[in-house]
Amino acid sequence: MFKHTRKLQYNAKPDRPDPLMARRLQEALGGQWGETTGMMSYLSQGWSSTGDEKYKDLLLDTGTEEIGHVEMISTMIAYLLEGAPFQATPEELKKDPSLAALMSGMDPEHALVHGLTAGLNNPNGAAWNAGYVTSSGNLVADMRFNVVRESQARLQVSRLYYMTEDKGVRDMLKFLLARETQHQLQFMKAQEELEEKYGVIVPGDMKDIEHQEFSHVLMNFSDGDGSRQFEGQVAKDGEKFTYQEEPEAMGGIPETKPADKRLHNDQG
Repeated sequence: MFKHTRKLQYNAKPDRPDPLMARRLQEALGGQWGETTGMMSYLSQGWSSTGDEKYKDLLLDTGTEEIGHVEMISTMIAYLLEGAPFQATPEELKKDPSLAALMSGMDPEHALVHGLTAGLNNPNGAAWNAGYVTSSGNLVADMRFNVVRESQARLQVSRLYYMTEDKGVRDMLKFLLARETQHQLQFMKAQEELEEKYGVIVPGDMKDIEHQEFSHVLMNFSDGDGSRQFEGQVAKDGEKFTYQEEPEAMGGIPETKPADKRLHNDQG
């Protein structure tokens, strides 16, 4: 069950409208690593979790919090778009270069599609999609994704912070930075606990199936030899890395049969 509270989790009001900053904030809302991706990933992972309730609750708590972050950023974008111009004649644009610059930098979808409110898309208008979501059913794999998601989100929010001098926008971004710190740390801790229990390789129970002679070999497939520096070092699973200077082509030359002539494939 979900219950909406009209009060925001944290302040989300700028000092003044700024349509260009509204466009930039769309990345934190509808971009690949934005809050919508976090919301749907963590909720999906939590709903599909059938193991330790501790991890299920952690995921659902965080996913539900992310709904609030989506609301905060959407609200901030709406405030930033208040009074934004959405129509002007060519003559008006010629007379006012600043207006022309403003309108050319705005996201046209803010007015055209969303009526000067936020939308689930990135600053270039690419729609958010479920392909950004990870929910594999494997908690080790999912926790690793979650650390990456929070790292990328925090990186982008930090960049957004330096793209504005607006104290209200910066105040909200400071809060999001702090929460992304917490989320990185909690998912790292969960990952460590799960690796202790299940091992560091995902999935970890396939050693009797895989060709283990290839599982710790660094293969030189580039002009550089920097990978050689890992040779002899101990991997996280306790095994040492080896290095292969000249990787073999072990598969032979393929000899596939031509397709049916009616398909008109060029066979050479």
